[in-house]
Amino acid sequence: MIIVTGAAGFVGSALVARLNEDRFFDLVLVDDFSREDRKRNWEGKKYTALVHRDEFPTWLEENQNQVECVFHIGARTDTTEFNVEIFDRLNLHYTQSLWKTCAKHAIPFIYASSAATYGGGEHGYNDDHANIPQLQPLNPYGQSKQDFDVWALQQEEAPYFWAGLKFFNVYGPNEYHKGRMASVIWHTFNQIGKSGEMKLFRSHNPNFTDGGQMRDFVYVKDLVEVLIFLMHHRKNSGIYNLGSGKARTFLDLATATFHSMGKEPNISFVDTPEDIRDKYQYFTEANMNKLISIGYIKPFHSLEEGVKDYVTNYLQQDLKIY
Repeated sequence: MIIVTGAAGFVGSALVARLNEDRFFDLVLVDDFSREDRKRNWEGKKYTALVHRDEFPTWLEENQNQVECVFHIGARTDTTEFNVEIFDRLNLHYTQSLWKTCAKHAIPFIYASSAATYGGGEHGYNDDHANIPQLQPLNPYGQSKQDFDVWALQQEEAPYFWAGLKFFNVYGPNEYHKGRMASVIWHTFNQIGKSGEMKLFRSHNPNFTDGGQMRDFVYVKDLVEVLIFLMHHRKNSGIYNLGSGKARTFLDLATATFHSMGKEPNISFVDTPEDIRDKYQYFTEANMNKLISIGYIKPFHSLEEGVKDYVTNYLQQDLKIY
């Protein structure tokens, strides 16, 4: 039996679909399944049971002898939320309780960290464990992930295999419910459909041109391949970057979206909202050497390849269905 928390969300539902492809059907999906806007993320998947996230820590303790692996993907991911208490409860303390149960019963534990832990990038993007305690996130979401990473590295009692994955800027199918927090590709596609143009955030950093802000964009299909690899690998526990390893500009991303839609780019700029302006990352790029060093060899989609697949095989197909 394999557990996937956050199974009604973006990455979690992509992981469930990928597990089903490999004929893993004895899955327990964990989330708050009451949201109608996320229902199609888990409907149609093959699984054994649905468990509400609030009930899951108790469920795990009671059913631990049946569990082969826990993928803890569920988290509060809103970078515009500044209530620290929410993040402490949902991201830090909740994850600590799952870790302790998995350590007690020798269950492999793979969890989602975040590139938001790197803050402004002043300490680089190296996932070496010695570097991690120095990191200074820019928002409470990133801090909650950082707090858990640091805590995990301090634990003497740990799952016999564990991996924390610093997700960089993930995009791809099943993110439609994320609203403001959905990828720029999703927003670009929808803005082009409505107005024929895309408005990107203006740069408020003299070192970057408008649209020249750079992020490591990683296609969700590549991300779940790494998760599957680690489930089978089950050695070399630790914290790993999970990005494409190549920073690209938002202008590149928007342009690729226009081209995938068969349109000429029409891009303008608006001020970055003030509530996130001082907490904005202008550059991220995953150093992927550590994951490669333990044997991960699958290539990642280029930005253009990932955007093309996402737009033509998912976003445009959704328009035909809904």
